[in-house]
Amino acid sequence: MRSCVVTMCRRLSRCLIGITLLAGAIVSARHATAQTAASDTGAPLAETLQPYLARFGLPAVGAVVLHDGKVVASGAIGTRRVGTDVAVTINDRFHIGSDTKAITVLLAAQFIQEGKLRWDTRLEEVYPELATKMDPGFRAITLIQLMSHTSGLPSDNDEVVAVLERAMTQPGNLDAQRLWVVQQWAPKPLVGTPGVTWAYSNLGFTVLGAVLERTGGKTWEELVVARVFDPLGLRTAGFGPQSSMGKVDAPLGHLIIDGNPVAMLAGPNGDNPAVLGPAGTVHLSLMEFAAWANWQVGEGRRGPALVPAEVMRKMHTPIVEMPEQKDAATGTPGSIQATHLRYALGWGEATMSYAKEPLLFHGGSNGMNYAVIALQPQHDFAMVMMTNIAGPKVDDAFKGLGQELYQRFMTP
Repeated sequence: MRSCVVTMCRRLSRCLIGITLLAGAIVSARHATAQTAASDTGAPLAETLQPYLARFGLPAVGAVVLHDGKVVASGAIGTRRVGTDVAVTINDRFHIGSDTKAITVLLAAQFIQEGKLRWDTRLEEVYPELATKMDPGFRAITLIQLMSHTSGLPSDNDEVVAVLERAMTQPGNLDAQRLWVVQQWAPKPLVGTPGVTWAYSNLGFTVLGAVLERTGGKTWEELVVARVFDPLGLRTAGFGPQSSMGKVDAPLGHLIIDGNPVAMLAGPNGDNPAVLGPAGTVHLSLMEFAAWANWQVGEGRRGPALVPAEVMRKMHTPIVEMPEQKDAATGTPGSIQATHLRYALGWGEATMSYAKEPLLFHGGSNGMNYAVIALQPQHDFAMVMMTNIAGPKVDDAFKGLGQELYQRFMTP
């Protein structure tokens, strides 16, 4: 058990992060539903996607392009499980990893709009019973600092991994385990200057999830289903491995072992630890991922109005420069080949060589899957890409595919 936990947590420390938002489907005035997304699939992308399978060693790949609220192109090719001919479809579930972070930020924004929290709510206000035990720096961390990775909490390291490993053995539900993480980390000194130092922190988003659980009185998962998935009609959305236990009813994630892809069934090694849910354990279908992107890129132009338009723009507005990161892990902001990187709230912003204007982006990987979402709200343009494997080759594949799709379908 312990070796499995350590393996999963260390894989997380290399892989949980994100890149861009992509949109998906015609959305009615009230609901951005999966059914709407699937009703118009646009131009087929099979021929465009096909070369990427062999060239980059992808078991499967899918993509959707959206413009002006409509799907202009979509497609999915390849296999659910390497070595088999079980074909994927545009309605198959894929894992989105750290693209989950934007969902957690949206949930926080809802509570802020309801007056239950503030952007500058401090952790000592949420946990008054722990205030005297908190390090002074930890005590003053604000929600917006957690959302922007400027809290002063560390990126994944051995100490973080050890706490997450122990959290999984604590009694109770996931909210109890996340509260335990807060209790364990509260006395520790910060490693950066809050509001100034940027460090991608899955620990920070786990703490943010715990804050939302304290505020909402339910687990993060229950809150997300009720407040995000259900209103948006995301019926395939769920948590953990995208396939069911004992079934290949979705594309399996694949690990590279001794240079070869190995399919990972649902089970203890099928995803990152569940305690990290707010940082990245969501899965959903390609077309519903597109529907989520379509709702986001609309910035209030499409229902349902889960938060006001100005709040959506606030979540998308960068507030901190991201430093250059050499040898950045696949799926992390630093792995993007961009001339200028900044971070907003659960979203990044990148200036790409093929686009004169910056793209909002995020990418997510649990080490076995990879998903990228990219948006240009000013043009109502979005694209999403998903695959069931990870690694540096996939980073290169999505850089190339993203450029090809943008140049083909984006019209100013």
